[in-house]
Amino acid sequence: MPNIKSAIKRVKVNEAKTLENTIRKSALKTTIKKCKEAIVTGENTSDAYTAATKALDKAAAKNILHKNTAARKKSRLAKALNAAK
Repeated sequence: MPNIKSAIKRVKVNEAKTLENTIRKSALKTTIKKCKEAIVTGENTSDAYTAATKALDKAAAKNILHKNTAARKKSRLAKALNAAK
């Protein structure tokens, strides 16, 4: 444990941010999974794809994912969506 007051605060802040990022990343994974399931079943594909791309863009904007990772995931979802049509 740190002894300096500012270091103690940094530990608390980092724990809080880690928890928040974990929650956001989990929600993102769920959204992507729902999009993939929608593509397989063929129901509400455009809505699911829109939600997934929006979530990926938000995650990239908040530095939860790297922007290139988000772009790659969006590209792969779009490719799967077009292949399913």
